[in-house]
Amino acid sequence: MGSEKYPSENGFDAFLKKHGGSDNASTDCERTIFQFDVQRKSFKEALDRWAQFFICPLMIRDAIDREVEAVDSEYQLAKPSDSHRKEMLFGSLAKPGHPMGKFCWGNAQTLKHEPKKKKINVYKRLRAFWKKHYSAHYMTLAVQSKEKLDTLEKWVREIFSKVPNNGLSKPDFSDLLDPFDTPAFNQLYRVVPVRKVHALNITWALPPQEEYYRVKPLHYISWLIGHEGTGSILSVLRKKCWALALFGGNSETGFDQNTTYSIFSISITLTDEGFQNFYEVTHLVFEYLKMLQTLGPQQRIYEEIQKIEANEFHYQEQIDPIEYVEDICENLQMFPKEDFLTGDQLMFEFDPDVISGALSLLNPEKANLMLLSPEHEGQCPLREKWFGTQYNVEDIQQEWMERWTGNLELNSELTLPAENKFIATDFALKPSDCPDTEIPVRIADSDRGCLWYKKDNKFKIPKAYIRFHLISPVIQQSAKNIVLFDLLVNILCHNLAEPAYEAEVAQLEYKLVSGEHGLVIKVKGFNHKLPLLFHLIIDHLTDFSASPGVFSMFTEQLKKTYFNILIKPEKLGKDVRLLILEHSRWSMVEKYQALAAGLTSDELMDFSRNLRAELYAEGLVQGNFSSAESEQFLQYVTEKLQFSKLPVEVPVLFRVVELPMKQHICKVKALNKGDANSEVTVYYQSGLKLLREHTLMELLVMHMEEPCFDFLRTKETLGYHVYPTCRNTSGVLGFSVTVETQATKFNTELVELKIEEFLASFGETLTALTEEAFNTQVTALVKLKECEDTHLGEEVDRNWAEVVTQQFVFDRLDREIEALKKMTRDELVSWFKEHRGQTSRKLSVHVVGFGAEEHDEEAGGKKQEEEGKEEDLGGSTYGEVSKLTFLPASPKMAGTVAIMDIPAFIAGLPLFPYHKILE
Repeated sequence: MGSEKYPSENGFDAFLKKHGGSDNASTDCERTIFQFDVQRKSFKEALDRWAQFFICPLMIRDAIDREVEAVDSEYQLAKPSDSHRKEMLFGSLAKPGHPMGKFCWGNAQTLKHEPKKKKINVYKRLRAFWKKHYSAHYMTLAVQSKEKLDTLEKWVREIFSKVPNNGLSKPDFSDLLDPFDTPAFNQLYRVVPVRKVHALNITWALPPQEEYYRVKPLHYISWLIGHEGTGSILSVLRKKCWALALFGGNSETGFDQNTTYSIFSISITLTDEGFQNFYEVTHLVFEYLKMLQTLGPQQRIYEEIQKIEANEFHYQEQIDPIEYVEDICENLQMFPKEDFLTGDQLMFEFDPDVISGALSLLNPEKANLMLLSPEHEGQCPLREKWFGTQYNVEDIQQEWMERWTGNLELNSELTLPAENKFIATDFALKPSDCPDTEIPVRIADSDRGCLWYKKDNKFKIPKAYIRFHLISPVIQQSAKNIVLFDLLVNILCHNLAEPAYEAEVAQLEYKLVSGEHGLVIKVKGFNHKLPLLFHLIIDHLTDFSASPGVFSMFTEQLKKTYFNILIKPEKLGKDVRLLILEHSRWSMVEKYQALAAGLTSDELMDFSRNLRAELYAEGLVQGNFSSAESEQFLQYVTEKLQFSKLPVEVPVLFRVVELPMKQHICKVKALNKGDANSEVTVYYQSGLKLLREHTLMELLVMHMEEPCFDFLRTKETLGYHVYPTCRNTSGVLGFSVTVETQATKFNTELVELKIEEFLASFGETLTALTEEAFNTQVTALVKLKECEDTHLGEEVDRNWAEVVTQQFVFDRLDREIEALKKMTRDELVSWFKEHRGQTSRKLSVHVVGFGAEEHDEEAGGKKQEEEGKEEDLGGSTYGEVSKLTFLPASPKMAGTVAIMDIPAFIAGLPLFPYHKILE
């Protein structure tokens, strides 16, 4: 927020936005990383502006006070997250005085109220922290650009040589080893999660493993433990219907790996039955570990992993530059020079002693068990200090401990993975068998499906992408059908999990998505073995089946999934907004009710037959396949599934409600008890528009981003997340501004009035916009659209969006650039003004968090933060999320129509015709 050389508080963000850039920063246990990107022509100036933050930042008192609010808001948003809660609870088990026991977030209490009480000057502390830790001799820097390396080096020397060096030695924590070597660690912790989920975490704190990066022992072990093929832990648990997922290893965040310890954890998502048998589940894990320890490190398996990682490294596609410099910058902190680019990705040498050493530490005596379940409600009297997580501690049952530490017999169901038949060995590039084209061409077309194809001649790597959309009329017929469709896709993924796991390990990826109007199948990776995986998926869809055990396991899981979506304010807000706008859409609440009413496996089997009876298959193949090979994929789909053509065309969009020329508000109560987070979205509907208007709106939102952040977050401190968005709702345009705030601080109506205040001031700024500033912004957007794809996936995503919405404007970017070049400042200003004022079609959706009732109206809607007992987070029952509670608008919102009944409101409204934003 300003430096001596560039004092303007939002100067850097404004500069980046003007030149198509962005920036971010993240804090970790032993590192803070800052990164930005910008268009090449402005790179040198941006570097200079950025470097000044590390040379002479202003850190003005007033800015610091306001930023405390942003930090507090971020903490409030993190509070309902089970993973953050689990981390804080885990950290609290460290030895007294170890930094892991500290509060690793920050809030108004620690940065404002307590310092005030204790007469601590936060401003002085912050400056001292900067002086101590922001020193050139242990900072690392990575820059990437198409400039010559010599030029970049010259700039860096010129710009960064003034970063101060305090000559102090780098903070060192290596004398604080074994932070979790305490009796409290090796116990069973029962925890009440916020979401509906049963999970078992088995965790060990090992000595720091970073020095073994060339062997990567934990990666080898986690590869085996997380395996999902025959003979694996998860395979056995799935057969018993005890678990849905298992992850093992070390996430390489500062929390999991630092200079005082390395974590190894195994996290298992349990079913209701698995939760009842969690000791049996743990027993199976220890049996598997015993097998690994007995057999010792396997060179065959290590070399297989090595080969897979080396293939991936050799043929890797470029990632977004801002992510790449972030990775490299961190690598500079951890590895010697020769391994800066490879140290985090490759397995260099097989060392059985190092692997055995790590394996031997994974024993029952040193394990921490954490069991999360809503069933623990009422049995957990303890509270974690910062997030208020309810938990309880007990000894691990003696009889189980004795079984695990005694002579544990090997389990015949558990085996090491067999050799992987999906590893690619042919990396040859295919010759082209049809003329080169800039955009995909339709190479097959019938009444049952069509296929779009484009040979890759740009990236020239032995990989390919296959995507299909199997469109069906039965999905949207009822809320019940949508639920059955979700179930079908989840069970299909479950049926595929074991046979397709080898392919996943060999860097072939697949994803099945229950779309609004059809099943979406996505497959990508090395083309050599990709057809094998695609056939496997279609075969499983053809022979779909679900045993009673699997059916009940997934209906129970889907109920939890819907519940976990509904308790998030941002998801509920979107659901309510689209329920109003998209005609005949089924809401999440309706899906939840249909599921709660009860379904049978016979209904699922009937649905799966109906779904497959009549379809239209639309596909796209791009990458290293010939057109003849590509056609075979569509052929396989039609021949294997044996479906009939659709009797009538099925639209892939919804009809959209045309809002009256009035201002509307829909306020609903959040569904997560005790969660203070609220969300306000103010949406302006524009209507059926052409590509030109869509581009105009993008330009408007680009203009709006930085002032919106500056006004609503930096100055008004309404919340951590504030942003404007272009909305294309089934072909109908609009734009919105969203603020995520807390009910304990702001009333949602006050937030809406502040958004309106921002839009009014933005209107004035826009009117005063100079031709030069307008042209700079147009150029920035044109440059963003002209920006080359960094990898084939970006091009495929863009083309797939055209196929899946049946618009087929594959040269959309070129058309948008043409439209932009002809755009005028006056058009932009008048377009914005048209959408404001009394005749605008405005809809605001408020999701109101808990704690809003106690507002003192006279205090302008801002609540005094008092310290008192907080309500426990979570604890909503299944019944409580099955209906929405609508709230009336207050007299402050005079002239606004409050929506208290959505079906009644939209009943008489006209609908826009089906529309695709084409020409």
